[in-house]
Amino acid sequence: MQTIGLVGGMSWESSAAYYELLNRGVEDRLGGLHSAKTVMASVEFAEVTALQEAENWDGVAEVLVAAAQSVERAGADFLMLCTTTFHRVAEQVERAVDIPLLHLADVVAEAAKAESVEVLALLGTKFAMTRTFFTEQIARHGLEVVVPDASHHDELNRIIYDELVHGKVVDDSRKYVVSLIDELWDAGAGGVILGCSELELLVKQADSDLPVFPCTTLHVAAALDRALD
Repeated sequence: MQTIGLVGGMSWESSAAYYELLNRGVEDRLGGLHSAKTVMASVEFAEVTALQEAENWDGVAEVLVAAAQSVERAGADFLMLCTTTFHRVAEQVERAVDIPLLHLADVVAEAAKAESVEVLALLGTKFAMTRTFFTEQIARHGLEVVVPDASHHDELNRIIYDELVHGKVVDDSRKYVVSLIDELWDAGAGGVILGCSELELLVKQADSDLPVFPCTTLHVAAALDRALD
């Protein structure tokens, strides 16, 4: 079994989900007392968020590179960034280490192609929805990505940062997001990306008639395939 390297802390709820899903996944696949071999470096969320808001991406990259290098030194065989938004600096991180990076967008794209979905809607932080670093990576796989109308961006951001990163799951927020998925379906989306780990606390496949692509769950499954190959 390979050792999975994790750069987490963005948010701790997301990191906890990665850790739990990795270990449950190994237990399900191997049985008995088996668990995942992992190394995690957890960054300070407020620090990297402040750097993001200041558009100081060199500063963000410096923090995540240091974390990734510490994970590599601790014996990880490959690397995962437990975040969507901060994949903005994935290339800088990948260049700074000698182990492979399992890029979240590549994993999501492969899952969509496996279900013959060609147009995907992305739900995530306002930053992820208004920048192209994630959607362009998916587009390299021949897929199209659409995002909600800008009028929805602030409310999605509020749900993520004021509720979900603190572990609060509010039913009215679920209804809001589900209604937004229906709008995106009407606009031509054939599937929806839950492009923020915390959104998986709120929306499940049972809530949507569209195929749902939960980033964290898919990322973990791909990591397990690699670690146990």
